[in-house]
Amino acid sequence: MKKSELFFSAIQIPTDILAILAASLLAYWLRELPFTLELLELKSLSGTVSFGGFLKIVIFATPFFILIFATQGLYDIRATRKFWKEALKVFSATTIALMIIVVTFFLKREWFSSRFIILLAWFLVTFSVILGRFILQYAQKWLLKNKGIGIHRVLLIGRNGKLYTLENEIKRNPKLGYKVMDVVDNARLNVVKKIKKEKGIDEIILSDPTIPEDDIEKLIDFCAINNIVYRFIPTTLQTTRFEMGVFVGEPIIEIKHTPLDGWGRITKRTFDIAGSLFFIIISSPLLAIVAILIKLEDKHGPIIYINKRIGADGREIKVYKFRYMKWKYCIDKANPDFKEALEFEKKLIAERSVRRGPLYKIKDDPRKTRIGSFIEKYSIDEFPQFFNVLNGDMSLVGPRPHQKREVEKYREYHRRLLTIKPGVTGLAQVSGRSDLDFEDEYKLDLYYIENWTILLDIQIILKTVGVLIKRRKNNS
Repeated sequence: MKKSELFFSAIQIPTDILAILAASLLAYWLRELPFTLELLELKSLSGTVSFGGFLKIVIFATPFFILIFATQGLYDIRATRKFWKEALKVFSATTIALMIIVVTFFLKREWFSSRFIILLAWFLVTFSVILGRFILQYAQKWLLKNKGIGIHRVLLIGRNGKLYTLENEIKRNPKLGYKVMDVVDNARLNVVKKIKKEKGIDEIILSDPTIPEDDIEKLIDFCAINNIVYRFIPTTLQTTRFEMGVFVGEPIIEIKHTPLDGWGRITKRTFDIAGSLFFIIISSPLLAIVAILIKLEDKHGPIIYINKRIGADGREIKVYKFRYMKWKYCIDKANPDFKEALEFEKKLIAERSVRRGPLYKIKDDPRKTRIGSFIEKYSIDEFPQFFNVLNGDMSLVGPRPHQKREVEKYREYHRRLLTIKPGVTGLAQVSGRSDLDFEDEYKLDLYYIENWTILLDIQIILKTVGVLIKRRKNNS
């Protein structure tokens, strides 16, 4: 999903809210003009409903409009929506919302005795919302056409009449928001990787029943790892995670790698900001106490240890942790004993690691301080990562971030873990914490990626609180 599409979709809600509020207040003002009262022989509402009372009703009613708009599909992410269809949806949604409000406030006869204000509000809300959306769509499509912002670079795979028709339609109609980067007759990864590197790919559309299943499976994994939309003109259903649609007259199926796209991504980020602020506030006394104890036990070195990890899309991020090791053993180039510390860690990994796969976990680690052993045992050392969440590098829930040297040992399919932001906690953590083998951890994290909901995030966070009081089996 393009960042420009996410941006314009996100600001649609505040734009609609402002349009509804402005239109409703304008309706009240026009209703109360002396000219209107005299022309239509109306009585002023000021004696029955004050402006302040009317404003409260409007504020209370606005969320109903937004809810109805959402159920009518008015918050579609894509830039290629047809404006006239959207205008009709606004018209019908506004009518439905206003009818619900009329029924809800039916007993408020003093307000609804003025049918004129209802009609005026209906007209002005419809007009203002349509106008706001017209301006947003115009700006979005202007950027798409003139600056190429938001355009979807598509690779077509296959050789048949349907695909050629699709290619011609895309080239003939740039307003679709697509650009054909190449057309190939096979799904071999080396070919696709080369095109992605040289030209860039946002979407792949496949239309060829003769392509081997093995190639298709590898292609789907490649698309998931690289955040590429995979769609195909169907011959047989190859997965249950799909979304049906029609594209330039052809029935088409889009493979859904994760719900964490579009509004899912916006919802999760909003939840992360609110949640991280909450946890920072309630844990601040504990954070202060731990910081003092770390400095009292080992005055050398920083309180917060910055650990470089690999985050979403393979980008390097700086993960904050309370330092639980003696400074002379920390793997930090600022440590004057860095080389000795690195060699000692390699020796400990070889002799004491209790994990299999690309990750390591050292049992009875002799490098810890006393306070470090305690805070690491109960994962208090990871509390500063709430600031990582607030900064946007991490999420409250997700796969744990791994070091570069660990990620370099991944198999190709393991890289699906890098398609979303890493988390402070995750499904793997509440199912075994660091006691799980990496392959089992991967399967749990992959399930989370493919089946995310905000309710699942809440459940994992609640389970994390209980899990923290349990001692890790591989920890002294």
